[in-house]
Amino acid sequence: MFGIACFQSASKVTHLSKVVFFDSMEEIEVKILNIDGPKVEEKLVSLGAKKVFDGEIESLFFDFKNRAIAKSKNVIRLRREGAKSVLTFKKFLSNEAVKDVEEVEVAVSDLTKMKRILEFLGLSTTSSTRKHRVSYSLGKVNFDIDKYKQQYAHIPEFLEIEAEDAGTIHKYANLLGFTREDCVPWSTEQLVSYYSKKTSK
Repeated sequence: MFGIACFQSASKVTHLSKVVFFDSMEEIEVKILNIDGPKVEEKLVSLGAKKVFDGEIESLFFDFKNRAIAKSKNVIRLRREGAKSVLTFKKFLSNEAVKDVEEVEVAVSDLTKMKRILEFLGLSTTSSTRKHRVSYSLGKVNFDIDKYKQQYAHIPEFLEIEAEDAGTIHKYANLLGFTREDCVPWSTEQLVSYYSKKTSK
């Protein structure tokens, strides 16, 4: 048997055997492309940000045969982050100035068994990614510096900024030397598509 436990903190919890259900959270973030990672890290440290993660991340994305999840702009992702594994569902809300999704996450004790469960439910792996991530936190603002590997190694290093609102995101983007125009509200699929088109020209 596999067990899953809760990953995100929230105000309400319901206990049921080995599973803990939490209220969903809203994820508001942008990507900033083609950055100089070490310089961004220097600026983050000077702002007082603390490094909270530095390691490999492997992700599997799932959908039904009719692509119902992708057509709704939603995401089901199974990810290994260092020593832990996490199952995530992202429900699309908007992607105007920032990417805004409702997100529910649970920690998974056995990634392989969770993958099999998803497959038994009729889902299959549509894509996979592997990247190195360095994460910083400053109050309620999170910064992730990502560099893809393997089939997406051609994608330059990029930064993700996540905060409670667009104003805070743009404030910290500016403090790091970027403009509002540098901030794109893209999903992983949009990022991959953008660089695939660039390399095919």
